[in-house]
Amino acid sequence: MSETPLPTSVDTYADAERALLARWPETRLEPSLDRIAAFTELLGEPQRTYPVVHLTGTNGKTSTSRMVDTLVRALGLRTGRFTSPHVESMTERICLDGEPLTEEQFVRAYDDVAPLAAMADDEADHPLSFFEMVVGMAFATFADAPVDAAVIEVGMGGSWDATNVADATVAVILPVSVDHSAYLGSTPVQIAREKSGIIKAGSRVVCAVQADDVAAVIAERAAEVGATVFWEGRDFGVTQRVPAVGGQMLRLQGLRAEYEEVFLPLYGAHQGQNAAVALAAVEALVGEDPLDAEVVRGAFEEVTSPGRLEVIRRSPTIVLDAAHNPHGAAAVVDALEDSFTFSPLIGVVAVMGDKDYEGVLAAFEPVMAAIVCTRNSSDRCLPAEELAETARGIFGIDRVYVERRLDDAIERGATLAEEGGVFGEAIGSGGVLVTGSVVTVGDARRMLRRRERT
Repeated sequence: MSETPLPTSVDTYADAERALLARWPETRLEPSLDRIAAFTELLGEPQRTYPVVHLTGTNGKTSTSRMVDTLVRALGLRTGRFTSPHVESMTERICLDGEPLTEEQFVRAYDDVAPLAAMADDEADHPLSFFEMVVGMAFATFADAPVDAAVIEVGMGGSWDATNVADATVAVILPVSVDHSAYLGSTPVQIAREKSGIIKAGSRVVCAVQADDVAAVIAERAAEVGATVFWEGRDFGVTQRVPAVGGQMLRLQGLRAEYEEVFLPLYGAHQGQNAAVALAAVEALVGEDPLDAEVVRGAFEEVTSPGRLEVIRRSPTIVLDAAHNPHGAAAVVDALEDSFTFSPLIGVVAVMGDKDYEGVLAAFEPVMAAIVCTRNSSDRCLPAEELAETARGIFGIDRVYVERRLDDAIERGATLAEEGGVFGEAIGSGGVLVTGSVVTVGDARRMLRRRERT
């Protein structure tokens, strides 16, 4: 972190970005809530002024958060949503009524809390981190709005995550697998113990299907604090799913009723599962009566989730997905086979060096005819040639290409997809999947959308 004092007010969004990035990075985790608790106390405990839907899990948090947000707003309630990381702009992390803060609003949010952040910095052994600062900005923004409910996604884990100074009215636990093992543990059970820390006394817990040993950890935590658990597959779930043009058609069993002919404009069975979890979470939040079926259908029709199997371009089709661990990659593979007919599929992949990228590559190998290894804009990105070295051991030498620049990699991938004959496929039937990291997807999204505008 910079030794120079951090500003207590800024003039521009760029200044706010610089001030936030000068703090500890969000990838640095210290198992303590002391700093964020002191900060939110100075702010007047804004996170206690509204009901909170708090989400954790290994994959699916952002998509499910967006579904919860959309459905709560469809019920006529005002929402705040905090998610991380962002895809393109830091402003995406803090949303009011479904929309990211404008740059001007983001600057005001920074200025509103920065003087109190400086006080918290002075009182602590270590200054607030980037993530703690943005969490404080979000909590204060939601209280000032004010919102009727806040949808809060954890950054990493649960118990020691800065968002956990909020007490969940509804605690949502999505599927748990291994990720961030250096911080959270090397087994799903260890990680589940950390993630189940968002369950508080009196919480209503909505839990996706888990391995038996993970479910036991969650049930134990709920029993300890007197929380009620609703289990996918027993209390709610997807009872029918049919792939459809532009997404999928679902029949969802909620906690209160069954909802038929729900169109979800997202791809993959995992997104159908996320929809069931989101529906149950909203039912648990708002009361005992069934939701209006037309409201539910209308809300899910409006759901978006940028960078999650997002078709960003045609001819050839380019799909973006932020999968960055083997569990996420496996879900993408299932969705590709379920909803797309790319032949060949070319992967454009850039990963972070601290992830299980070998597992990610192994998951993608059966469906990718070739892979273009590249890098994204993060300092944490694995060099393209190092990724290619691992990829050659999985894909074979002839199926691996290297482009050090992401824009060149996307062009190479598009060319390979269009020249399907190279892989014994029909020309014009190929597609490109850009994946490996949220940063990779964000970089690609900016590039491709900028090209569309010019």
